Amino acid sequence: MLKTLYIENIAVIEKTSIDFSEGLNVLTGETGAGKSIIIDAINAIMGQRTSKEIIRTGENAAFVSAVFEDVSPAVDAVLENLGFEAEDGVLMLQRTLSASGKSSCKINGRPATVSMLRELSAHLINIHGQHESYELFSPDKHLGYIDSYGGFEAEIENYRAVYQQYKILQKKLNEANTDESERLREIDLLQFQSQELFDADVQPGEEEQLEAERTALVNVEKIASLLNKAKLMLDGEDANGGAEAVDIAATAMQNAAAYNSEYEELSNRLTDLYYNLRDCAEEIGGALDDLESDPQRLEEIEERFDLLNRLTRKFNCAADELPALAEQMQTRLEALLSYDKNRDELIAACEKAKSEALQLAKALREKRHKAAQTFAANVKKEMRFLNMPNVELIPQFTETELSSDGIDKVELLISANPGETPRPVAKIASGGELSRMMLAIKTVLAATDDVGTLIFDEVDTGISGSAAEKVGLKLKEVSKDSQVLCVTHQAQIAALADYHYLIEKRVEQGRTFTVVTPLDRDARIHELARIIGGVNITEAALSHAASMLRENE
Repeated sequence: MLKTLYIENIAVIEKTSIDFSEGLNVLTGETGAGKSIIIDAINAIMGQRTSKEIIRTGENAAFVSAVFEDVSPAVDAVLENLGFEAEDGVLMLQRTLSASGKSSCKINGRPATVSMLRELSAHLINIHGQHESYELFSPDKHLGYIDSYGGFEAEIENYRAVYQQYKILQKKLNEANTDESERLREIDLLQFQSQELFDADVQPGEEEQLEAERTALVNVEKIASLLNKAKLMLDGEDANGGAEAVDIAATAMQNAAAYNSEYEELSNRLTDLYYNLRDCAEEIGGALDDLESDPQRLEEIEERFDLLNRLTRKFNCAADELPALAEQMQTRLEALLSYDKNRDELIAACEKAKSEALQLAKALREKRHKAAQTFAANVKKEMRFLNMPNVELIPQFTETELSSDGIDKVELLISANPGETPRPVAKIASGGELSRMMLAIKTVLAATDDVGTLIFDEVDTGISGSAAEKVGLKLKEVSKDSQVLCVTHQAQIAALADYHYLIEKRVEQGRTFTVVTPLDRDARIHELARIIGGVNITEAALSHAASMLRENE
């Protein structure tokens, strides 16, 4: 469950820390006090997309931290897969939002990513807001409810693996089933182009080698001049060159060493240098003897360069990539030439994969039909408790072509009044009915869900009176198995809370601040009276509020 939520510099909240508990936690306050900011902060720690505009005016960054206790085995498994672990069942998530648009995340103090927070949050918190009720308008969401209720994750994963293989094979088959004239045209083109490349026989690194060789041939006279200069410096015109000078120096040092042995090592080094210089002079002389102009070879190089340039322009790639391109062309050519054999194999493999996918989809459909009936009956039972006594709920299945969801399309049809034919939710449900229907669905799914914390943001939209009280009783019932956080405007719901928090907006020194305060019994009576009576809190409202609390204690 969510134990502590710390928020810093988010919208009008400067700093606040909220300690939640087991059971039903209710948050109330005036409209615009900042209740939605609490939900925004929780969404941020869940790894949801968050705008930098949420950062408090004048601040460079915002920070949210959430501590969870008694995390479930499912959370432990996700943590282990991500390379983390809970410490004695305690998990801390942190996220910093920067005004530059960047964010940083941590899991138990170690760096993490937003996607990691998002993956973890799916097993930690389930948020139901007003917008989620409108998901009921989309039949695409209805199948997900039934799959979640039935616990078909393994079956769906297995089916989708087979279906994906079928789609890959189908794509290859479609590519193979190109027009015959197009296939022959491509064969003719590939035969010509691949032969052209194989005849060229371009070698890796050939272009660089040719460039080096051409540079040497073009500059043969400059090279000869430089080699002559180097040899002259070493040999001299009539001896007395650099090598001879070093030899004289070596002899002098050798003679000096006869008087002082300290000079022997230096004498040896000069002697070695002399022999190295002589070797260099001889090699330079050999290079001069070998150096010659070769106009024919230079012409061959230029012709080869012309060929390489033409091929690289034609095939729009580097010279070193031409051999690999030739191999690719040959592979494609062989596939086209063996078209009939490959096509028959693809057809057989594609049909087999489709058959396997269809078999799995049909097995999944049978399970969905059974689960849908139980699911609809349970949801209907919950909706009747929530002051919709005559509601009827029917899951309508339609068979579809194979898709990633199988062969099923499901739409929940509802009738809220006696004698009405069940119709799509979008056509008949009011805002209050939508809220209660979604609460009923969440209640039913909670029994199969391992999420420890359920958050209901203004689940009381469009309802009042006894219906609101029934919603509160249902939230109270759900809170026995899962921690529930609820943002509400209804006194009937707030009176049922195990813990009540007041969210207030204050203005101090020209700045707006939101403060979250846990309420004791007297403060709860005052807040309930405010919700009941509005601005002017009367003795009658206070008496009624106290009575509501006594009834629920």
